[in-house]
Amino acid sequence: MTEVMFPALSKERPTALGILATWFVRDGERVAADQLLAEVQVDKVSVEVPAPAAGVIHLLVGAEAEVQQGTPIARIDG
Repeated sequence: MTEVMFPALSKERPTALGILATWFVRDGERVAADQLLAEVQVDKVSVEVPAPAAGVIHLLVGAEAEVQQGTPIARIDG
């Protein structure tokens, strides 16, 4: 199992909340390593989140949810 983390985008406020703006995959879908999974936002900065590994993804957070930076947003079972 590999965790997909909400990236730490704000160095000044490492515990700041961000928004998981969009998922580009569905729960239970097979994903490839480096495939685009989601877009997240912190302080008006948007970043794309790629898959760290290949396997079946299980979403832990819904789209448009507030999430603390550095926490898991999904897991990939290989």
